[in-house]
Amino acid sequence: MNVKLSNQSLHLIDADLTLEFITAKELEIHPLNSLLTQAGFKAETEQLCTLHEQRLIVCGIAEEASDEIYRSSMANAIKIVMNYAYGSLKLAQYTPQHFGSLIEGIILGSYRFEQYKSETKPSLLTQIIFSHENRDRTTNDIDELTTTLSQTLIISKATNFVRNLVNQTPYDMTPQAMAVTADTLASTNNLECTILDVNGLEDEKMNAMLAVGRASSNPPRLIHLAYKPANPKKVITLVGKGLTYDSGGLSLKAAASMVTMKMDKAGACAVMGIIKAVSELKLDIEIHAFVGAVENMIGGNAYKPDDVLRAKNGKSIEVRNTDAEGRLVLADVLGYAQANVNADYIFDYATLTGACMVALGPYTTGVMGHNSTLKESFISAADQAGEYCGILPFNRHLKKLIKSDLADVCNVSSKPYGGAITAALFLDNFIDENMKDKWVHFDIAGSAYTESAWDVHTYGGTGAGVRMTLKWLMENCK
Repeated sequence: MNVKLSNQSLHLIDADLTLEFITAKELEIHPLNSLLTQAGFKAETEQLCTLHEQRLIVCGIAEEASDEIYRSSMANAIKIVMNYAYGSLKLAQYTPQHFGSLIEGIILGSYRFEQYKSETKPSLLTQIIFSHENRDRTTNDIDELTTTLSQTLIISKATNFVRNLVNQTPYDMTPQAMAVTADTLASTNNLECTILDVNGLEDEKMNAMLAVGRASSNPPRLIHLAYKPANPKKVITLVGKGLTYDSGGLSLKAAASMVTMKMDKAGACAVMGIIKAVSELKLDIEIHAFVGAVENMIGGNAYKPDDVLRAKNGKSIEVRNTDAEGRLVLADVLGYAQANVNADYIFDYATLTGACMVALGPYTTGVMGHNSTLKESFISAADQAGEYCGILPFNRHLKKLIKSDLADVCNVSSKPYGGAITAALFLDNFIDENMKDKWVHFDIAGSAYTESAWDVHTYGGTGAGVRMTLKWLMENCK
């Protein structure tokens, strides 16, 4: 989808179809009021009506609509227009502050994943043209709009890049394939790339990660991508859980729960999307993206409940459930990342617990850590970026639930409550003391994948974590 900005009035732009957002008050005085009313259009929020004879599609909008409403309304409109036989669409600005949201609505709303379809349905719609004018005919600074367009396209396309990776089947996106994808990204975006195979993981004493991947015919890989500008203002470490498939191991998942487990790599995909966007935005921030790419399978050599594993940082872990494998992988990757990079902040992203969905629902990312100010700054960034986040609080009593009588820590809680928090408290054992207040854990188990369309999302991966993190980086690392 080609999104362009024109330094012309809307009526001078040549396009097949025009999109207008209309409030209830504006409908009353609209020159096509009678036609729209006959069609049942009431200008209710996100209500759409197409007048093909007029080459016009209208969308209802509230008087003081938010960015979120403009984003989702634009996404709904673009999905409808993609089913028509029009090649181009034009619209005016709806004040500069909503411009980025409209672009996101186009790029994210038009996303389709059809790699495994024998017959695809390409849309004829290839071009969206924005006038530099607002709907009230006032004009905007073309240079500012051009900057917004460029940045928003990079961020939105990085989000779709993540969606594509998440939607890949476990047969296609193995740990080795994820390493190849990272290497290709490094070549394309001039990043540094280091990949550790099984021998490298053994050398680094990453025994927890190795145990998780032991029964798979697809051996694990640790991936380290780095973007290093000349004079970075901050150094940020990102860590992503990359379970390319999770059967649950010997603590086998129910059959229905195994479906969609290709999405268990969404945290890894997110950190790759973030570093991709940062390098293309040319931000003055040094980014290190670490991925633990592993497949958790069953076999005669699978790790077992009752095993005690020794993580990279030397701590021992009692295994009581092999389906709590992501935290074992992250334990080692967090240890490796801290040993190799002296960062200002460390953020990890993981589809870690179903408990997070119980707590916050299927749309919201759980935010956990020790630093209240840092957590709140992400809530603000997520709100501006169009993602939902909620803070889940730590407390010392929940920490007692992962105590082990055999080892330093147990990989699951002794009680079935607060599972998202106890999982994060497990990870806290692998965060160095000097990084405790610089660490945030994002549980994207609910937000990373959807089986029903909502907002700008279609079936499959959503790209959760990308837009909010980029917003945070751009606001807090100046």
